Amino acid sequence: MLSAIGRAFRTPDLRRKLLFTLGIITIFRLGAFIPAPGVDYGNVQQCLQLGNTEGGLYEFVNLFSGGALLQVSIFALGIMPYITASIITQLLRVVIPRFQELHQEGAQGQSTLTQYTRYLTIALALLNATTLVSLARSGALLGDCPVPIIPDDSIITVLLLILTLTAGTGLIMWMGELITERGVGNGMSLLIFTAIAAGFPTSLGEILRTQGWTVFVAVIAIGLVVVALVIFVEQSQRRIPVQYAKRMVGRRTLGGSSTYIPIKVNMAGVIPVIFASSMLYLPSLIAQFNTPTDGQTPPPEWVNFITTYLANGDHPLYMALYFAMIVFFTYFYVAITFNPDEVSENMKKYGGFIPGIRAGRPTAEYLQYVLSRITLPGAIYLGLVALIPLIALVLINANQNFPFGGVSILIMVGVGLETVKQIDAQLQQRHYEGLLR
Repeated sequence: MLSAIGRAFRTPDLRRKLLFTLGIITIFRLGAFIPAPGVDYGNVQQCLQLGNTEGGLYEFVNLFSGGALLQVSIFALGIMPYITASIITQLLRVVIPRFQELHQEGAQGQSTLTQYTRYLTIALALLNATTLVSLARSGALLGDCPVPIIPDDSIITVLLLILTLTAGTGLIMWMGELITERGVGNGMSLLIFTAIAAGFPTSLGEILRTQGWTVFVAVIAIGLVVVALVIFVEQSQRRIPVQYAKRMVGRRTLGGSSTYIPIKVNMAGVIPVIFASSMLYLPSLIAQFNTPTDGQTPPPEWVNFITTYLANGDHPLYMALYFAMIVFFTYFYVAITFNPDEVSENMKKYGGFIPGIRAGRPTAEYLQYVLSRITLPGAIYLGLVALIPLIALVLINANQNFPFGGVSILIMVGVGLETVKQIDAQLQQRHYEGLLR
């Protein structure tokens, strides 16, 4: 491993790409600690020390911003608007035929879809920035903090703050695209990886401080097991053999080759977990806005129900709903992203067929049959991994500080594997002659 890293840095072109990627990541992390204009950094730290920033919005969005949200920094929104915009663009392919046509046009269509995603990212960032500033002005952002986060809440300060937060998201999006073009790996994925990994030392240190060495060692052991299992499942796939018939084009014989269609066990990735978390947070958000603020008027019964059963992750009803929604969204997202009819038509167009299966409709039905059955273990796997932090909350009271589970470990393992593969591929290209010896 160390020799491979040394070989990578000894290759001039690859070294330049790695250093460029590390430089962009450093700028991204520095931006997470630069306070936005108009924000009192001392008051923010005082509010954070009260420890009222757990659950819901804080746990989820702060995860993708690398802690920048609770610091109310220039990168407070993080990469979340871009993730949301990308998901919306993918879902619109099912609703709007024009988006599906662009997806099928190749590089030019993908470029147009990317441009739409950028515009939507800025629009969502503007909306999120307005919401964030409203919560900060009301004091609800950091758990009803007694000191003001924005001492001067004049219209000029508020507009400047909203503009800065929106521009911060645009800058993050630009840096991610720079990594993709000039660095190593997918830029957006690496920035998300960096934001999540930045919280690991703090989380582990907090577990050691509050729970002791016994729980700390147990968490490390569980983490290693979870990472190994996630790597195993993420690499698992069902390979459907495909044979291409020989055909004559002029005097040349084309085809006759064998390949396969790789269907991963976890085709949906981390998207179902994000969907389920967002949907389960909505009732808590609605209940929060309908809770009386005078401290004397009792809240409605439905607010009490949501607060009791859906606000915290330690209730069995919450866990059951969370698991069921992950399974549902896994099937939903896989059905959107993988179209057996389209795959069957493309195979038929180029003379491909699955041995033992007729081309056309029987091939599509067979692909659907395989897909529906392989998606079930993938959905159960996603649900179990996502429940690990909630189970940790019940057993050792360490949900907020338990890093090995849910969205974080899925993203880190997936991005890590993909980046290592890209570096390895570039190493093999540059040392091809040496490998043959």
